[in-house]
Amino acid sequence: MQRRGTIVAMKAELPILYLDEHLVAVDKPSGLFVHRSALTRGEHTFVVQRLRQQLGIKVYPIHRLDRATSGVLLFALDPKTTAAVSAQFAGGLVTKSYCAIVRGHPAESGIVDHPVAPAKSNRKREAVTRYQRLEIAEIDAAVGRYQTARYALLGLQPKTGRRHQLRRHCAHLAHPIIGDTTYGDRFHNRYFRQTFDCHRLLLTAFRLEFMHPYSETPVSIEAPCPAIFAEICNHLGWTAPTARTASAFEVGQESLSRRDDR
Repeated sequence: MQRRGTIVAMKAELPILYLDEHLVAVDKPSGLFVHRSALTRGEHTFVVQRLRQQLGIKVYPIHRLDRATSGVLLFALDPKTTAAVSAQFAGGLVTKSYCAIVRGHPAESGIVDHPVAPAKSNRKREAVTRYQRLEIAEIDAAVGRYQTARYALLGLQPKTGRRHQLRRHCAHLAHPIIGDTTYGDRFHNRYFRQTFDCHRLLLTAFRLEFMHPYSETPVSIEAPCPAIFAEICNHLGWTAPTARTASAFEVGQESLSRRDDR
């Protein structure tokens, strides 16, 4: 039986969010690796493989999402486009916006400037994330040592692209993402499994913005809110992440930018 909030069936087509003669973006499900690597031993299906079969053409990954993260994932359809858009990512010219449900009530907004080390390395690299608190809730549920449980909906924008950056930065704030079995809180993870039948990380890449490498016009690609994510938001009395959420997030980021310029 398939559990809700996780991915076990891999035969359905990947939802196409954007497609032109140079680029394609899909809504990546949680639980699926982007491509084969040293970390994917034992896995037999990947986004790259499925998308190539679905479109009948070769695709080239431009960036990555963790296996547990869902949302907008961009591919090029030729090496030249891969290089052009990858240069925008490397130059910090791409805006990546995520939403997460976290434990506790973080500050309304802030910047996490906390280096992280790559896998199998002790050498830490610069990692910066901006965040904006979008919603908060406190419910009558004894989770862990407290009689009530607090949660928040966060908008997150990584300014660097380190492995597990958002998950590690939220944990660094002492507000780990729900469903994170590596850096998270096992008591709250268990509560969400038992209460909502949620077996996934509650982190989704809801929007990607960049300049088209040939038309030189802005491209903004959004993914719909995952069903289990929306259901939990509704239970907590929140509006699920939408374009409205994106607008609120932008206001907060503009405030942070003015603060940086002082």
